[in-house]
Amino acid sequence: MMVNQVEDCKESKPIAFGRTAEAVPRDRRTGGADGRRDQVLTTKVGLRIPVGLAFEEWERAGRQLSGLLNSSSWWLGDWLVYGKDHYADRYERGIRAAGLQYQTLRNYAWVARRFELDRRRSALSFQHHAELASLQVDEQEIWLDRAERLKWSTKQLRHAIRSEREDAPRQTEAVATTRQLAVPDSRLQWWHRAASQAGAELEEWVTATLDAAASQVLKETERRQSLD
Repeated sequence: MMVNQVEDCKESKPIAFGRTAEAVPRDRRTGGADGRRDQVLTTKVGLRIPVGLAFEEWERAGRQLSGLLNSSSWWLGDWLVYGKDHYADRYERGIRAAGLQYQTLRNYAWVARRFELDRRRSALSFQHHAELASLQVDEQEIWLDRAERLKWSTKQLRHAIRSEREDAPRQTEAVATTRQLAVPDSRLQWWHRAASQAGAELEEWVTATLDAAASQVLKETERRQSLD
């Protein structure tokens, strides 16, 4: 459970997170003067990590920090979207007052606009959603489902999307190939013999023959039309 203690003062005050007091064994709670011997503390300029911190506490801190980082991207995106929608003539002043980078906020806001609150997957990171922001809604849902079900990292999601896009032209080409004329073996052998006698490869001979036939048909059609 995250314990936030935000105080308005000049000196940075630690913001404690980790297990609640009730979850800490009594003998450990009495170990330090401030009762925080097994807690990681955040300040405005970094982390204060106690000596001898148990691995489990260190691991828990990482999960909590990661969750905060992911959530903050959504929070800032929604914050800017609201500002642009409601304070069109003043929201940039609010950005400057907060000391935030507009370009970064713009990226967050773009992703936030592309995903309504009820479409965001808590099991996936903000970056997962950012990878899909440019897609249509139905495609977004398909990829979100896959990423959530298969527990993909952002990198795995990006790779899967790229692979599918690269495979699409090959699949189209394969479909086009299967739609070519089905030629009986006897006729194919006949064409091979004709191509061989003409001193050409089969594909070259077939193309040249069809071109000649098409040219003849078109010329004949034009001649008849000119006589009408």
